[in-house]
Amino acid sequence: MNDLDVRAAPARPGALRRAAPALLGYAAVRALGLAVLALWSGARGKDAYTLLTARWDSLWYARVAESGYGYEVRLPGGDVHSDLAFFPLLPWLERLVAAVSPLSYADGGFVVSLLASLAAAWGIFAVSDHVYGRRTGVCAVLLWAVLPVGIVQSMAYSESLFTAVAAWSLYAVLTGRWVTAGVLAGLAGLTRPVGVAVVAAVWAAGISPFLCERVRARGHVLTRGRSSPARERTPFARDRSAAPEDGARAGERAGASAIARRVHPPEGAPHSADAPGVRLRRVLGALLAPLGAAGYVLWVGHRTGDGPLGYLGVQAGWRNGFDGGYAFARFVADKFTSLPSAPAGLGLVVGVGLVVWLYVVCVRQRQPLPLLVYAGVVTALALCASSYFGSKPRLLLPAFPLLLPLALALARLRTPRSALIVGAVAAASAVYGAFWLNGSGPP
Repeated sequence: MNDLDVRAAPARPGALRRAAPALLGYAAVRALGLAVLALWSGARGKDAYTLLTARWDSLWYARVAESGYGYEVRLPGGDVHSDLAFFPLLPWLERLVAAVSPLSYADGGFVVSLLASLAAAWGIFAVSDHVYGRRTGVCAVLLWAVLPVGIVQSMAYSESLFTAVAAWSLYAVLTGRWVTAGVLAGLAGLTRPVGVAVVAAVWAAGISPFLCERVRARGHVLTRGRSSPARERTPFARDRSAAPEDGARAGERAGASAIARRVHPPEGAPHSADAPGVRLRRVLGALLAPLGAAGYVLWVGHRTGDGPLGYLGVQAGWRNGFDGGYAFARFVADKFTSLPSAPAGLGLVVGVGLVVWLYVVCVRQRQPLPLLVYAGVVTALALCASSYFGSKPRLLLPAFPLLLPLALALARLRTPRSALIVGAVAAASAVYGAFWLNGSGPP
């Protein structure tokens, strides 16, 4: 496969057909969630569409789309909530929809999230299919759809949009489209602060071939004169020299070689790490990746007059920061100080433990480096933020690589059993989403 073939791959007529089961399943789960929300809200005398488009962050995004930046709320305690905390890509798209249609800015946010959620589902399928195969890709999309806070994917929020550009950027990295990966990473940086996770993934993937080349060069020197040269390895390929040793890796045995070929092109292919032009595209992608986030942060600093750290001051006005998880740990510990709140504290401990365990399994299953870096940064930023503890499940929503171990396990089951499991979890997720939005809800 040459570089031209790689670039043309997403346009193949069969690409959408291959993803169709995942997209149809995703649409069915989201339709169920919206139907349950409509029934629940109607029974409580509330409007489901208002809950999706005109509360919490949705209002801030729509206000930016309508009037631009400059709105802030000064609270009695001295905190200042500024709309500069909200990155601009979603408001820009809301404004575009309102400009070309009779829809309002809030309507535009709903339309963008609806389309972006489908694009995100397709991107998650593309990544999962590329690494583990079609069945696992379908399962990964369905698991992302049935997450307890999956209703956020249908809200006029930026999670779906961010997940879409992040997933396709990661897919571009895995398939060697460095410039595309850099452009999409830049868009991710214009969507949410956690766009730095996509930048880190692009950079890690871009640097790893150079490091591998150095290691191979040193190995060649060390093994010169031996009867058998050192075996070379590609940057994102799995180690095919040893079979997995535990149950978590059992499903990888038969397909390890095929997976390695999907994650990175064969050595000696025209678009290998040392091929003409590939180094330039890799460097260009790495340079493009941070432009979105860096550009907005620097613009905020210029606007506030606080320089490059101005955005941190804006976030501080919302009592948002990064303290390594200290405040969150105290929040969890406080739950155990009284008997009524102890179950909530136990649930938080179990939830955090599950997230950490899933990441460890991802590492043990040797996911491609870009996925590990991306998921690791998203998880660290979500768990180590110092405020808005109730929003942490929503902040983890883009960390879809954490679902791949569960998707692999689900894919090993027979179809009737996996369908039963997904259906039951989808029903529970729909009920929880309706209960959540009619109660405290986001952020």
